[in-house]
Amino acid sequence: MDLRIFTEPQRGADYATLLAVARCAEDLGFDGFFRSDHFLRVAPGSPLPGPTDAWTTLAGLARETSRITLGTLMTAATFRPPGVLAVQVAQVDAMSGGRVELGLGAGWFEREHEAFGIPFPGGRFERLAEQLEVLTGLWATPVGETFSHEGPAYRLVECPALPKPVRGRVPLILGGRGPRRTPQLAGRFADEFNLPFGTPEECAEQYGRVRAAVAAAGRDPDALVYSAALTLCAGRDAAEVARRAAAIGRGERELRESGLAGTPSELLERLERYRAAGASRVYLQVLDLSDLDHLEVVAREVAGRIG
Repeated sequence: MDLRIFTEPQRGADYATLLAVARCAEDLGFDGFFRSDHFLRVAPGSPLPGPTDAWTTLAGLARETSRITLGTLMTAATFRPPGVLAVQVAQVDAMSGGRVELGLGAGWFEREHEAFGIPFPGGRFERLAEQLEVLTGLWATPVGETFSHEGPAYRLVECPALPKPVRGRVPLILGGRGPRRTPQLAGRFADEFNLPFGTPEECAEQYGRVRAAVAAAGRDPDALVYSAALTLCAGRDAAEVARRAAAIGRGERELRESGLAGTPSELLERLERYRAAGASRVYLQVLDLSDLDHLEVVAREVAGRIG
């Protein structure tokens, strides 16, 4: 099972902090370093030191790491026009030597859009679908040819469709709980499907819907990666778990029920439940980015034993 570190910089983290976490994750052998794409703090708390842009951050990390996969969970389709996003992602992919993956979602945080003057239109799911059509169309256009698109939200006229990602296209991560449209969209475009903060039973149910949609689209359901995202609260003993739960303002009981909390043996047992549900990858949402020992607990006492 792949374990990736997933951060929420909107809760308060500058680039130096994110670099320290990414380098630590890489040194400890984690498979990936991902971050949310927000400009406004979602949870209550201090806004300091202010937001960091996801793709600017990943561009820097692309040059200051060497192995770890980099990406977003999730970039909002409302933030950037698809032609511009395609250039940004392909450029960061080249800067990393082909280590970038793109998680893309419809966008949901209206207050964030209002604060930064970003339009928050209706029909965001349809806009997401159109973005995916444009992104994949741009990346699939042969070098020397141009790409044009006429849709409800976006119009591209003879775009040069450059630069290209290192591998020809960047793997696309889609996710969510919607029972019908979300699986259908994943069936058409996703390389990976992610269910955030769900129980093993919820994951199994949604993965089943996605697998059916992938098959209906004429693709192999086994070709996709099925993943989960869980808030991490690990400790070598009960006291360490309690201390880390208090540090992020969360209750131990709630974290044990909805996240990945407990001692290494407890984490291994819960991860096996997600594996049984169909997950082969888990994103560990780390909320206290100053606590690098937290990553060490998982790397030394969990990752090597989960297989």
